Amino acid sequence: MFQPNSMMEGQLHPLEMTQNTSESEIARMRDEEFDSTTKSGSENNEGASGNDQDPRPKKKRYHRHTQHQIQEMEAFFKECPHPDDKRRKELGRELGLEPLQVKFWFQNKRTQMKTQHERQDNTQLRTENEKLRLDNMRYREALSTSSCPNCGGPTAVGQMSFDEHHLRLENARLREEIDRISAIAAKYVGKPMLNYPLLSSPMPPRPLDFGAQPGTGEMYGAGELLRSIGAPTEADKPMIIELAVAAMEELVRMAQMGEPLWITSLDGTNSMLNEEEYIGTFPRGIGPKPTGVKCEASRETAVVIMNHINLVEILMDVHQWSTVFSGIVSKASTLDILSTGVAGNYNGALQLMTAEFQVPSPLVPTRESYYVRYCKQHAEGTWAVVDVSLDNLRSSPTVRCRRRPSGCLIQEMPNGYSRVTWVEHVEVDDRGVHNLYKQLVSSGHAFGARRWVATLDRQCERLASVMATNIPTGDVGVITNQDGRKSMLKLAERMVISFCAGVSASTAHTWTTLSGTGADDVRVMTRKSVDDPGRPPGIVLSAATSFWLPVSPKRVFDFLRDENSRSEWDILSNGGVVQEMAHIANGRDTGNCVSLLRVNSANSSQSNMLILQESCTDPTASFVIYAPVDIVAMNVVLNGGDPDYVALLPSGFAILPDGTTATAGGIADAGSGGSLLTVAFQILVDSVPTAKLSLGSVETVNNLIACTVERIKASLSCENA
Repeated sequence: MFQPNSMMEGQLHPLEMTQNTSESEIARMRDEEFDSTTKSGSENNEGASGNDQDPRPKKKRYHRHTQHQIQEMEAFFKECPHPDDKRRKELGRELGLEPLQVKFWFQNKRTQMKTQHERQDNTQLRTENEKLRLDNMRYREALSTSSCPNCGGPTAVGQMSFDEHHLRLENARLREEIDRISAIAAKYVGKPMLNYPLLSSPMPPRPLDFGAQPGTGEMYGAGELLRSIGAPTEADKPMIIELAVAAMEELVRMAQMGEPLWITSLDGTNSMLNEEEYIGTFPRGIGPKPTGVKCEASRETAVVIMNHINLVEILMDVHQWSTVFSGIVSKASTLDILSTGVAGNYNGALQLMTAEFQVPSPLVPTRESYYVRYCKQHAEGTWAVVDVSLDNLRSSPTVRCRRRPSGCLIQEMPNGYSRVTWVEHVEVDDRGVHNLYKQLVSSGHAFGARRWVATLDRQCERLASVMATNIPTGDVGVITNQDGRKSMLKLAERMVISFCAGVSASTAHTWTTLSGTGADDVRVMTRKSVDDPGRPPGIVLSAATSFWLPVSPKRVFDFLRDENSRSEWDILSNGGVVQEMAHIANGRDTGNCVSLLRVNSANSSQSNMLILQESCTDPTASFVIYAPVDIVAMNVVLNGGDPDYVALLPSGFAILPDGTTATAGGIADAGSGGSLLTVAFQILVDSVPTAKLSLGSVETVNNLIACTVERIKASLSCENA
């Protein structure tokens, strides 16, 4: 499914991909080129020379080889089908033949063997083709009398487009919706609808779900809500400022207070919020907790390798913030800036924002929030950034997530380091979470402060590696060119962002569930790519699934990132040997690395395939993300060229702990519980953006992802046994 490009060998020099060719091999190629211009039959011509202009026909004299000569040359052919000049002369001297006669015999023998092999291959292919044709006819006969269990229409595999299938299911759903609403309207006819606010609000759009559990469709309902938010009125602004100031005071106190507000867990690893103490300590705020929602509160402290001023700039720039936290923030935007700050910095800055927070799996609904972000300098070298929801500015019964004062306190440390204390405090309706992820989400570790701090710490190490200048030159494959390092890391960063944005249950996507596999349902969606230099044009099919493994997250991560074990699960490498050609270490953990891999496949069409891969890990999550890349484009990148025009379709894995241990099974805890693994592929199924997507393409991708899952399970089960 990858489309590797064939390149001239001279273009591959920067990557050292030219293959050595022996002198005898070159001589053989020249001989065969000469042979192609020489006419020869099964019997060699000895008397063909003469004056071409002589009109008199000359009788040709032929020499038929003896049985002994043929047997000797047959035996020699088995050992060496391409003898060089020296061997041809020796063989001719032994058999009483001219070297040219020996040469022609070997050429004819090679042609004969090639023809025999092709004839055998053609016979085998015809047999397999006939078998497939008969199977296809039998399946069509069986399907011609069946009907779709979801929409009730006839099944017509290969004749109905994926879009048409979507429309039929949508029509069936809408018919059920109309019947239900009509029954409700008939029941309450004559009564004012204001008494029933839940009925007056528009129904949230649901995915075309072929087998989802009841209620999971409602996870996609808040997208229109945030898109409908406009700028605040002048009357709203004083209230927003007052709320932000109160939130800042609350955040700083929550970051600094101990017991009884924060209760340490029995194992001493976590701090839990005492809700009764919180209500008594902070009676003001955004109001009481709505019914039907849960409170998630957590606090985490860490020292990170970044200047405190740079940290503030990242948090207050929505693009940098969403890039650094791309594994948690699927999309974000600044709606309005009420204050840019004073004295040329962000002290006093106020921004109205929307953001969507995610877990990298289609089984966990994203959390959308509309909030104000406030930045303040408290003392020399001490800053704080706080978020607080503004949902009370509008009345809506569909709010799924409210951010009580959340954010971080940043304190300057020596040598360019910063001490960060992060507080995450939300009220959320998590009923749409799949049972597989219930434990992880309810423990607070899926969206909690520990995940934010761990992600920040890892990204600070990554940014430090971009700026590094003292790169050791001893290791083979280490990229030391400063411009090349920056370009390759920037390309890998875009690959990771694209993967994370496309794997979650965002309101920007509509996943379709392929039924029949139980807990391991594969979800697919399509996207049309047009005029995007960073993505190949056409129809892109994304497929993802999440499942549980009885293996520690660290073991899963080490297995998937290791190029030596890649052939055990990567179907597209065709069992070829995968070699690391170049890499950039971007963290203290050896697993944090950007690599350029080459697949030495037995399939000649894929012999020059390159794979860009980034593997990254922290105590809360790990990723192995990769994409096939063009050789010429990578040469440009490694020489410091612009990586924005390199087309990528990232695929890969997101690995999370299953949340069964007391510490939520951090990645670093090799002996802790199981893992939650999300597998996602992006495949270009048609290079024409206006083309229709057939169900056959969906089935192919479904089989690809199912086979990959089975291979991973089998390999890790054997190792774990």
